[in-house]
Amino acid sequence: MSSDQHLRGVLIAFLAFFAYAVSDASVKAIAGAIPAYESAFLGTLIGLAALPLALAKGEGFFDMVRTTNRPLWFVRFVSSALSSVGAIVAFTHLSMAEAFVLIFLMPSLIIVLSVVFLKERVGVRRWSAVLIGFAGVLIVLRPGFRELTVGHLGAFICALGAAVSVVILRAMGPKETNASLFGAGMLGAIVLCGLASIPTFQMPTRIEWVLLASYGLLAAVASVLLIHATAEAPASLVGTTQYSQMIWAVLFGYLFFGDDVDAPMAAGIALIVGSGMLTLMREKKRGVVLPPQVP
Repeated sequence: MSSDQHLRGVLIAFLAFFAYAVSDASVKAIAGAIPAYESAFLGTLIGLAALPLALAKGEGFFDMVRTTNRPLWFVRFVSSALSSVGAIVAFTHLSMAEAFVLIFLMPSLIIVLSVVFLKERVGVRRWSAVLIGFAGVLIVLRPGFRELTVGHLGAFICALGAAVSVVILRAMGPKETNASLFGAGMLGAIVLCGLASIPTFQMPTRIEWVLLASYGLLAAVASVLLIHATAEAPASLVGTTQYSQMIWAVLFGYLFFGDDVDAPMAAGIALIVGSGMLTLMREKKRGVVLPPQVP
């Protein structure tokens, strides 16, 4: 690949993560007016409109349920739904920056899960990155000095669900189609969150429909942009742009939601971002790259 292609891929990736950040801000703007699982259901359902852009040549809608490994496909089906709901809960109850601090534990959780389930061998440097990431979380949460809320639990579930999805992608290998990978994630949120929504379903207001559309469509478009980004630049390079989401989170939180970032949170953000960057660099050297996407 040429340097121009790399630059184009990185710029597309930055645009993708900006779209993700606006999508997350849209969820936060709903402010819990409708249940998290209903938001996940309706937002993902609307996001299906962008699915044709994500399908590779020759793939169709029925390929969304075809897979080379049905048990792993189903685990991704469930973990993606949990991750979506967890993210919505986190952004509803926490500042955007604090939610992202916990969600960005995903690279550290991937290492732990890879050791347990994929039997990967992990050296001192990668374990050091894990410890740095968890230290950052402890600084932000300050257990014993502040109350932990359902938002913190939601952010951790989001990070864990996303980490499980990535480990499954590694386990399934390159034979799985784009349609199948997208299908497991999207159908999980639609089916499971849709079923959970039935007993308490409430019709969104006009403004809530607009915010849900922004949430679902921008998240789907961002996923498509990342596919194009990784076609133009190495995934390891694209992956580093993910941390631009933290900048947008701090900015959007300050401008639109009155959020502040105190000194401990800033220190925690620095440690967690540093941990993630260290993980990405080590994965690049090992030839195993973290997919750049975060729910």
